Amino acid sequence: MARDHAGRLAAIARREGVNPADALDVVQDAFHTLLERTDLRHKPEEAARMLSTIVRNAARNARRRHHNAKPHVDVDDAGLVTEAPQERALDDALTAAQLEGCMAKLGEVHRHVVTLRVLEELSGDEAAAALGVTPGHVAVLLHRARKQLEACMGSTAP
Repeated sequence: MARDHAGRLAAIARREGVNPADALDVVQDAFHTLLERTDLRHKPEEAARMLSTIVRNAARNARRRHHNAKPHVDVDDAGLVTEAPQERALDDALTAAQLEGCMAKLGEVHRHVVTLRVLEELSGDEAAAALGVTPGHVAVLLHRARKQLEACMGSTAP
């Protein structure tokens, strides 16, 4: 019986959200539980149904454990999606175009600092070495560039 149903039962456990190793544990525990029930040993169809139920419930319980739990969102806290994906994509495109225009208004040094630190994700020391300045100067330049971008994005908001 184990050979016939183990793969299917493991798939049930995986669909319930447990990882492969835990799925095998759940299946083994289900077989152990079934063996304790002497009234189903000689009824393979009922035993298979019982195993499926045991595996499904055990997998759900395993998933609910603290280290595997995924946070649940309360219905009242989950806002309704009112914006269509196309509208979101259009807003993102407009913001990107606006940001590109604001980046063009920055001075060359500020634009270069933003590119190195934000877009290329270099550390302050790496950006400082690339620009030939101190890391403190890079931090100041980045701060000033961000303030300029923030002001520009706020003034040209649609």
